[in-house]
Amino acid sequence: MLSGQTFVVIGLGKSGIGAAKLLLRRGARVVALDENAAATKPFEDPNFELKAGPFPAEFWKGATAVVVSPGVPLSKPELVAAKASGVPVYGEIELAYRTMPKGAGPLLGITGTNGKSTTTALLGELVKHHVPRTFVGGNLGTAFTLAYESPEEPPYDQHVIELSSFQLEGVKDARFKVAAILNLTADHIDRYANQDAYGLAKARIFEGQQPGDFAVVNADDAEVVKLSRLSKVPVYAFTLDGARTNPGFTGLAVGAKEKFIFNFGTPTVFTVTNRALRGAHNLQNAMAASLMARLAGIPDAAIQKGLDSFPGLAHRLEFVRERGGVEWINDSKATNVDSSLVAMKALAGDVLLIAGGKGKGAPYEPLVEAARGKVKAVFTIGKDAPLIAAAFAGVCPIHDCGTIEKAVAQAAEISTRGDTVLLSPACASYDQFKHFEHRGDVFKTLVRALS
Repeated sequence: MLSGQTFVVIGLGKSGIGAAKLLLRRGARVVALDENAAATKPFEDPNFELKAGPFPAEFWKGATAVVVSPGVPLSKPELVAAKASGVPVYGEIELAYRTMPKGAGPLLGITGTNGKSTTTALLGELVKHHVPRTFVGGNLGTAFTLAYESPEEPPYDQHVIELSSFQLEGVKDARFKVAAILNLTADHIDRYANQDAYGLAKARIFEGQQPGDFAVVNADDAEVVKLSRLSKVPVYAFTLDGARTNPGFTGLAVGAKEKFIFNFGTPTVFTVTNRALRGAHNLQNAMAASLMARLAGIPDAAIQKGLDSFPGLAHRLEFVRERGGVEWINDSKATNVDSSLVAMKALAGDVLLIAGGKGKGAPYEPLVEAARGKVKAVFTIGKDAPLIAAAFAGVCPIHDCGTIEKAVAQAAEISTRGDTVLLSPACASYDQFKHFEHRGDVFKTLVRALS
């Protein structure tokens, strides 16, 4: 219990609210700071105080620790000053780890630019076939700080945690029994000084590992392989290159054409024929999740069962319906160019692409190159619509729709049998929607309403 202690929580998004609730449940007093002057209290509790607007001077005085939400950079001068004063400053993942109940099982952590949500959900599916009481959450779904409703709740036997680079910035002692970095491409360039700084934030997932733990990395990603050298534990890797060998890795998973093999110990072949795991990128996700499951002690039979039963992830290459021989797919979780590029490569046939939103500063040219000969038309929406239209100029017809409602209506009118209508925005959603889930749900509602 934390009775009598005061914690300062910075930022009242999903993670900040989760951190505040965790602390209050354990008897602490919480002072929440949010720079949004219009911020309102998310709940009433006599031990909860909200201070909206600019940070008060020396806000950390009397605090046991300052807990920072992922959206707030630790480089903020106010937080640097708090840390210099000697008050511990860390993130909500670290808080959740430090307050786990006695007897709680190990953490399996996944990070990377793309694919981490699918891999997290899939790993949860694999593990639960053998260990039913498994928590799955973090950056995906339920915040890790909300895993335990009370200190008396029975501990989970396993914890599968998705981690963003923002969350990992605030990790100090959290220990991941198996830690994976899936890939590293340009993202969040508005937060990090350069790609190296972004990669080092991801590599913090290895920081608290100890003997007996494992790392899992993408052998086909040179930057990830470079980061793996920061690991102090055995490193296992996955690859789509059948000629790749083991040097530098303790073991390797090699994939091709809807199957992969573990070539360490007793060689084992797994099949990946599940429609929810189509595409080379999902074969990589399947290898990463299966390696992590094996290293966490999950039997091969349970791993194969999970690969076969995985229902897929909402908003990630999610099948919505077939209408008049046209397949409609919701890929709203593609919030950057590389993620949309992966979706494009996973699909065969003629594609009608709905793209746009709040861009992240990355060029759209790679998506354009992948679209040549495959994309029949582009329907632009949101703030970055002019930039996307300029990038696709001369490649295919462009329809300036502005809204997702108009894009769905026009795609329904133009599409013909054999086409695939793909919502894969390559942008964040905050210019027109609450979040990518909201965007995807609106898309699905519109598509299902088509006569």
